[in-house]
Amino acid sequence: MEKKIDIHAEHHRINRNSWLRAAVMGANDGIVSVSSLMLGFIAAGSPRSAIVLAGTAGLVSGALSMAAGEYVSVQSQKDTEKADLEMEARELEVNFDHELNELREIYIHRGLKPETAQETAEQLMAHDALGAHARDEMGLHEITRAQPFLAAWASAAAFSAGAGLPLLTVLLAPDSSMMIAVVLITLASLALLGGLAARTGGASIVRGAARVLFWGVTAMGATALIGNLIGYHV
Repeated sequence: MEKKIDIHAEHHRINRNSWLRAAVMGANDGIVSVSSLMLGFIAAGSPRSAIVLAGTAGLVSGALSMAAGEYVSVQSQKDTEKADLEMEARELEVNFDHELNELREIYIHRGLKPETAQETAEQLMAHDALGAHARDEMGLHEITRAQPFLAAWASAAAFSAGAGLPLLTVLLAPDSSMMIAVVLITLASLALLGGLAARTGGASIVRGAARVLFWGVTAMGATALIGNLIGYHV
């Protein structure tokens, strides 16, 4: 009995790009921005209530800002894709033979023999002309199509989850070790996030963690220094 092959059995990492980028960016921004914000208040000698208020405000405003920014950005990409597809559809209506030859040349450039490229182009355009040009001329694939709402929600949720870690630390840590606790939790979270994102994307875990840690430490150091200077002079 012939074994049936599932052409969708393989799960490639690029399939995760639509949500992975937004989720990693959101979580990273949540951890870094809120922890840095609160470290600035801690360094300025602010009371716990003011630090928590600043962290909460940073979480809410940051999550909404990330969602709005991600939605607008991805929606713009989707609008561009739609406009390109509409333009291609018009070209297919008024100049089908030219579009056929264009697709044929693409396949020849990729290594097919001219007669094979001609036959392939004819068959694909007979089946789905716009789909063939979307894939092979414009590089648009279903798995990489822009998804504004998904990107917005993933970004906002990830930001909130990331920002919640340093905020929870401030709520639970004693006053004497609050800064150290926030720094340690933030660094551990960033290292875990960087390593997880790298592993999910098939990259080096150590390099991914180190990259995120570097920029996180830079941001926290800068805001702590500014908070300390402002707290000293005000």
